[in-house]
Amino acid sequence: MTETPLRWGIMGTGGIAAAFAQDLKLTGSGVVTAVGSRKAESADAFGARLGIPARHSSYEALANDPDVDIVYVATPHPMHHGNARLALEAGKPVLVEKPFTMDAAEARDLVGLARDRGLFLMEAMWTRFLPHVRHIRELLPSLGDVVTVSADHGQWFAEDPAFRLFAPELGGGALLDLGIYPVSFASMVLGTPDRVAAMATPAFTGVDAQMSMLFGYANGAQAVLSCTLSAVSPTTAAIVGTEARIEVEGPFYAPASFTLIQRDGERTRHEYADEGRGLRHQADEVARLLAEGATESPLMPLDETVSIMATMDEVRAATRT
Repeated sequence: MTETPLRWGIMGTGGIAAAFAQDLKLTGSGVVTAVGSRKAESADAFGARLGIPARHSSYEALANDPDVDIVYVATPHPMHHGNARLALEAGKPVLVEKPFTMDAAEARDLVGLARDRGLFLMEAMWTRFLPHVRHIRELLPSLGDVVTVSADHGQWFAEDPAFRLFAPELGGGALLDLGIYPVSFASMVLGTPDRVAAMATPAFTGVDAQMSMLFGYANGAQAVLSCTLSAVSPTTAAIVGTEARIEVEGPFYAPASFTLIQRDGERTRHEYADEGRGLRHQADEVARLLAEGATESPLMPLDETVSIMATMDEVRAATRT
């Protein structure tokens, strides 16, 4: 908890914005003081529902609100770059919902601007800050040489051309919205792949409904990842090393328990439960880092965010050849 709660301004009024605002109430590190939308009605309805005092009918007004310490960008994917740039140009630190941008070029532009201005910037990959994931990172050296990482993320969505996951103009598709979790998980463990293979199945609107990915690394390790918006998958993950492996229960990207399994079969289960959705942990981390004067997070570095977007660019390129 910080002595003075961080004052958050939220760009966007969708589901993830509401979840973040609700989870922020579970911590003393911050409070939502303002919300911005392209429509006054949306901002007013969101603010009234969640008890947010300032409601702006434009993103510009939110970015320039003097009572906002940091902006959380929770708009549709194609708007992340422009919205985050708007906030950075207004001199505000920014937390950008994942995927960070639509591609690596946009990501590099935001990172360059933030570094030029000396402003904090971070991708809102909230999984990185969950207690069970922090514990997993501590255990990685005990696994020996990691040879395989596997992870999947599948959800079922009714086929509606207006729904953002099926709408090309809203950055629809399984990869950007769901696949970002397995790709980021593999990046956390193995870093940037030097070989990428992928296979996609299109949805009725042309966006990717399902994506299977195989990443290869210079040390011989591999990552086997998948995502789909056509069915509910186990949403589990595993990290397999020469000495032991970790199996993460589903959904692996949310508060979850995991089991450490030694090569001889000895099992140790680590149980984790959390109040809320788990988004509060990244908010606490941002507040702590800003209080220290940091401009990025060591758990979700900006260079890695750019690398992840570049890897996803390669995945999409692989499905077009």
